[in-house]
Amino acid sequence: MDEQVLRSLIKWPNVPHCFGWLALDRRGRWRMRDEFAQANNLPGNAIQHTALNEFIARNYACDLEGKYFFQNGPQRVFITLDATPWIVRLIPANRDLSLLTQCQTLFEPQGALSDESGNIYITGLINQTMDEDRGSASEGKDFIQRESLSIALLHDHDLDLFSDLAKLHEQACSFGGSWSWHGKTLPIDPIHSNELSKRFGFIQKPKP
Repeated sequence: MDEQVLRSLIKWPNVPHCFGWLALDRRGRWRMRDEFAQANNLPGNAIQHTALNEFIARNYACDLEGKYFFQNGPQRVFITLDATPWIVRLIPANRDLSLLTQCQTLFEPQGALSDESGNIYITGLINQTMDEDRGSASEGKDFIQRESLSIALLHDHDLDLFSDLAKLHEQACSFGGSWSWHGKTLPIDPIHSNELSKRFGFIQKPKP
């Protein structure tokens, strides 16, 4: 998290939180959702400004309840998740592949899940910023970096590449099997999309 953001929390510790105005879509894009978009259940406008996207990514964090947010200076902007807290791409690196999130951080896979719509989710470890404050307000001193078990939706543009790594067999309403990753064989298990948030401890639509 940016030092200037932490300083602003100390200077202005009681700025009200913001809900509903920022979303993370299924392709890893941050979207601004004004009152009209919220009222009509629209996706909102994808943020195109490179510096703003990078600022959001650097100051993306999670609280103890599983609500993800962007710490915008002293104001906490809670994020509506269209799918999961992380969206990953398969990126060529050093004659192999790596998994990078929408924040350009590494995701270390332990397995994969396939849902009823054919979406692939990667399960594994990620080093993320956590707010461990248990009170009603935070001054930034409770932010820590922690390696956590989490889940990431695989970008749909990478499904074909993933299929090249996988051996699949059909199961009830989904697929199972295994896939190869850096010389290891990892499992692919079926799941229903409605189970994801409870199993992995995140809140898709945070509310006050």
